[in-house]
Amino acid sequence: MKTIQTDILICGGGCAGIAAAISAARLGAKTLLIERAGFAGGIITTVGLPYFDGLIDKPTGRFVVQGLAVELLVAMGVAKPGAKQIGDCQPDRVTKLWGSVMIPNTDEFKLLADSLIQKQSDNLRVLYHSLACDVEVKDGRIAAVVVANKDGLTRIEAKQVVDCTGDADIAQWAGCPTEKMQPLMPMTMHFRIGHVYPTKETKPAAQKALLEAHDAGRLPEFYGPGIIFAFAKDEAYIHATRVAGDATDAADLSRSEMQGRADAWTMFREWKEKVPGFEDSYFISSGPYIGIRESRRLIGEHVLSIEDLQQNTRYDDAIATGCWFIDIHPQKTTIDKPWTGSGFQPKPYDISYRTLFTKKLSNLLVAGRCHSASKEAAASSRVTVTAMAMGEAAGCAAALATKANAEVALFDGVKVREALAARNAGPFTDA
Repeated sequence: MKTIQTDILICGGGCAGIAAAISAARLGAKTLLIERAGFAGGIITTVGLPYFDGLIDKPTGRFVVQGLAVELLVAMGVAKPGAKQIGDCQPDRVTKLWGSVMIPNTDEFKLLADSLIQKQSDNLRVLYHSLACDVEVKDGRIAAVVVANKDGLTRIEAKQVVDCTGDADIAQWAGCPTEKMQPLMPMTMHFRIGHVYPTKETKPAAQKALLEAHDAGRLPEFYGPGIIFAFAKDEAYIHATRVAGDATDAADLSRSEMQGRADAWTMFREWKEKVPGFEDSYFISSGPYIGIRESRRLIGEHVLSIEDLQQNTRYDDAIATGCWFIDIHPQKTTIDKPWTGSGFQPKPYDISYRTLFTKKLSNLLVAGRCHSASKEAAASSRVTVTAMAMGEAAGCAAALATKANAEVALFDGVKVREALAARNAGPFTDA
């Protein structure tokens, strides 16, 4: 088995992972990014979700995240250079109901991610179609991560490792404390339908058709449905399937993918036959992967709690800010709203550096939706822009620790915060 050596290994190229990789490389660290798909972007590109959630403090319209997330929006023409609030974005790209921003094209996001990687080619290498499959632990640190791809099995030895798998795979295999609390939120297969010409009857008729299919046993569970014209006036982007399953179980994930595709096709078929506006429609595509909201989470040195969100707790070692509402999807059909419970809207809250690690392993950070948070708090912190902010912080911390010949889990989070602030990133403040 061949071995590759690098300063920093980023496992997973989703929202957290691409931010971590760019962040580390820009600070001069030799960085290797591995990603199971043939492109980066995570839920934006592998699932097709066009939303930058967690960017905007809904009551004030201010951005609570800067750094790479805003850089990406500017590059896609969605936001003005130096954007700091919702008014600095293209009006047709803003969804005020959710306090979110839509990007115009998820394939463009793939190209943008590729471009950012290529610009850092002196320090950043990427291996697509590559999946972490094992971990070697020695003396309280990760000695190597084993990766499977077209080269076979390869050992990657890194000074620092960042787990951006979404499912805390590296942390779990390395023996870190993790949790997976039932019931898990359901998964969603996103899909797109072309040649849709909506009338005022379209949405109520679409909901009625799905309820009939559900009652007849043709459609297990769904929500909404969300029929969104995000990409073109005659193209419906559908956010509506609801598949219960465990994304950390290979067989169950496979079953969920198949059910998600079947449910998406059922919805399309019901609408084309019964719903005004869908008469000439055709099925464009579903996402390459089903969208996963919740699986494993690290139990870190600090666990972000619902009390942190409710009390707006501040931490000196905060490295990111969250602001999304408590967005918990139930494992059942709902048509009034997609979430269960109150949908509590917190004020911008701190995410401590200590939610990214456990001292059980000194050279491992975890970033994204599998960071250390309670089930309720994670329903807010799991979203795209918040994951980017955590990833950017993790990449920064890994580079700083490498330069200092230190370990990320023993590094001072205040120093990470200061380094992020110097790059116009890090946690939001009112100053």
